[in-house]
Amino acid sequence: MDLADSRFRLPADLARELASNFETPLYVLDEMTIRDRVQKYQKALHASYPRTELSFASKANSTLAVLAIVHSEGATIDVASEGELRAAVRAGIPASHCHMHGNNKKRHEIAFALEDGVSHIVIDHFTEIEAIAELIKGRVFSTKYLLRLAPGDDPKTHARISTGQSDTKFGFNIVDGSAEKAWLRCHELGIPVDGIHCHVGSQLLDEEAQRAGGEFLAEFAANMKTKHNLIAERIIVGGGLGTKYTDSDQPVSIEEYCRSIVASMKPILDQAQMEPIIGMEPGRSIVGEAGVTLYTVGVIKTVPIAEGKSRTYVAVDGGLSDNPRPAMYEAKYTVEKVGAGTAEMQTVTVSGKHCETDSLFVDVPLPVDLKEGDLLQVLTTGAYNSTMANNYNRYPRPATALVRASGAYDLVVRRDSWDEMFGKETVPGDL
Repeated sequence: MDLADSRFRLPADLARELASNFETPLYVLDEMTIRDRVQKYQKALHASYPRTELSFASKANSTLAVLAIVHSEGATIDVASEGELRAAVRAGIPASHCHMHGNNKKRHEIAFALEDGVSHIVIDHFTEIEAIAELIKGRVFSTKYLLRLAPGDDPKTHARISTGQSDTKFGFNIVDGSAEKAWLRCHELGIPVDGIHCHVGSQLLDEEAQRAGGEFLAEFAANMKTKHNLIAERIIVGGGLGTKYTDSDQPVSIEEYCRSIVASMKPILDQAQMEPIIGMEPGRSIVGEAGVTLYTVGVIKTVPIAEGKSRTYVAVDGGLSDNPRPAMYEAKYTVEKVGAGTAEMQTVTVSGKHCETDSLFVDVPLPVDLKEGDLLQVLTTGAYNSTMANNYNRYPRPATALVRASGAYDLVVRRDSWDEMFGKETVPGDL
């Protein structure tokens, strides 16, 4: 194992105990890894700039225990729906410590956020500006507003998780003047715009795209001050820092990421005599490496694929219902056998049990003595696994266990029951 590898792994005895107590597939999160990542961000931001805010992108993992952990370390919560806001509140977090995103918020979602006292609503389009103006007319709310901007920055990442380029559903475009028009319209309507926001994409292994996004935002803020005396008290550059899924992934350090982005913005802000709060919204890079998924090996099958060639399939008791990312993004993961095995390895494809091709992990090395009943742990599954889980083929969504600082563990999400799965459905009496 790489000495710099910070990914959480379960020791064999604990993995077997958890699997025995809670069944597999099973998500497992490590409390101390999560806390450590939040603390690293806090220290790196504070070392780079005196006025900063760290907000956790809860879409990465909105498990209530995770939200409680990151908030206890001083992070605010970034929510992208009413459901995520309700999750934060249920975790004991005041709505005033949350800000709400969303490219197509319903009026009732905006109204709920306002009534609950959410700190900021991130405005995404002109129709939303008009809706907010109607909702707040004649009333006083504590909520302030950020404008989501599209800086025209196309990052090096998968197209489906790239969000900062001009051709995007998110935000107001800077280049075509929409961002300026949006701020002026908010000012005209009395909507208290506190600042600006962008998010250029996810799983960024270096800081270049985010540096460019930060520069775009700083320049726009300076321009708005010069032209209209509109002051951005807060500039949120989004999240996006990648995490280590496989040995070939080498993301830049949190310290360098924060330092570099702030350094790209500060000269522009200094020249404009501005000192806004600079915020970041990491998600994946806080919880991704803190999680593993445990599977139990089932059928192992070798099939011919060409003359003189074959492929070995190792089926596990999960699949795209507990991790759809390989099907959606061609995502790669590190897969390890739990416990000692032969040093001799073979290349296999780990497949799920769904009625699809469901190739979870293609061409991964596993010991040749792997057998039915063995446990596999898949690293770096703390982000976008449990939040994307579904009931395809009527499989129950997995439980989540949390390994505590003491070495003990708690069940923080129980496995779906059959009654829960079918409880919302009815059969009309005449059928």
